[in-house]
Amino acid sequence: MGLIIKTRQTALCWLLLTPALVLAQETRTAAKSEQFIVICLGYCHDAECSRDAIARIAALRPAEEKRGVRLGISAVFSHFEFPREVLAGHLTRFLRLAEEFNLPAVVQFEGEHWRDARPDLWNWWNPNLPDFDPENRRNVEWDGWGPEHAIRISWVNWGRQVRIKPAQNLMAASYREALHAEMRFSIPQVLDWWRRLPAAKKDLFVGIKLGHESSIGVNGFYYPRGNDYLEKPEKDDPQRQLVVEQLPGRGMAPIGYAAVSTLGLAKSGDLKEEHLAEVVRVHLRDLCRLARDLGVPRERLFTHCGGWAKGEKLYSSAVNEFSCPGWSFYAHGMNPRNDTTAMDALKLSDAPCWGAVEWLPLGAGSQQDWERAFRNTLAMERCRYLCVFHWKLIKDNQDATKAITATLGEVANRDVQGKGTVGAKEAR
Repeated sequence: MGLIIKTRQTALCWLLLTPALVLAQETRTAAKSEQFIVICLGYCHDAECSRDAIARIAALRPAEEKRGVRLGISAVFSHFEFPREVLAGHLTRFLRLAEEFNLPAVVQFEGEHWRDARPDLWNWWNPNLPDFDPENRRNVEWDGWGPEHAIRISWVNWGRQVRIKPAQNLMAASYREALHAEMRFSIPQVLDWWRRLPAAKKDLFVGIKLGHESSIGVNGFYYPRGNDYLEKPEKDDPQRQLVVEQLPGRGMAPIGYAAVSTLGLAKSGDLKEEHLAEVVRVHLRDLCRLARDLGVPRERLFTHCGGWAKGEKLYSSAVNEFSCPGWSFYAHGMNPRNDTTAMDALKLSDAPCWGAVEWLPLGAGSQQDWERAFRNTLAMERCRYLCVFHWKLIKDNQDATKAITATLGEVANRDVQGKGTVGAKEAR
């Protein structure tokens, strides 16, 4: 009887596991054979993240779309910008539209920049705002060794400087617990959508990206005596550019003391570049490990690490054993091979693929330039996808949109002729 029960249990386990094993095999095969030109729609609530925009993107596909290089879409979902149920609604809508238009999708999650919905993670100074608690000074960054140096404001400059909430202490226990809780809700939502897709559409899930140019003191920098500006009109804020080569502060007031102290790397002395890079590495590795535990295959999981100065250590923080690394390429968008620091970091990874997860070829002045940039990037070994950042910048650029159609059509024609996908010979 015991043997019969054990045999039945074993058979039941195999019945339950077989679909997962088949799916895992399918995803490994697809990761090796397909590449994607993905267009980012921006943040999930942006006007560009609409049905009309997605329809316009879908219309860029050539008449013959074959396997090889395919067109896809992505959007950014900020875990702390909206209440959980609102974000879930945005995500459901995005995935439904990706399926409707048969466009492979990258879901980009971030919890580093926009945190309006979670004052409990930053409000340490204002009793007139929700969740005031002086102890929250340990959840934000400091510009010196100790909570008495907690900051109340940060800035980001993505073409225009704007104020944001104080940069998060990436190592704070409360922050990490909150981020894990949101990931445990949102990542299964994506995986459930993937599992429910019919077999012919399983490849609509390109992957999940974690981090959003993760760094300290760049997307969320701090001016010297920055707290003084909070009570003044935003129009009176200083206007300076980061000096990316001046590490660790990049020409601003260095921050990162809180995370470095919390992680136990240092509690006095000079704040060092390697301290900040290690914090980001630990941050991304932790997120990727949780995503792995939730069921995201490595070939469907990407990081997005910052990196701006040649030789800086932050690039290698994108690499961990649970995911595929990804970086931004702007100055080197025409040919990411020329970003030697990113290429050196890529050599550290044994992942099956990697991504140019934020990409725009600065300097592309013609359709031919754009086509060459697409070819150069996709010709690189193990490159799974490039993500054009973003639709708003290219939707009315006929050189860019025609280049997308031409590149995809070229691949389709090559497939028909049995010559494979874009390869090194096409790179110039």
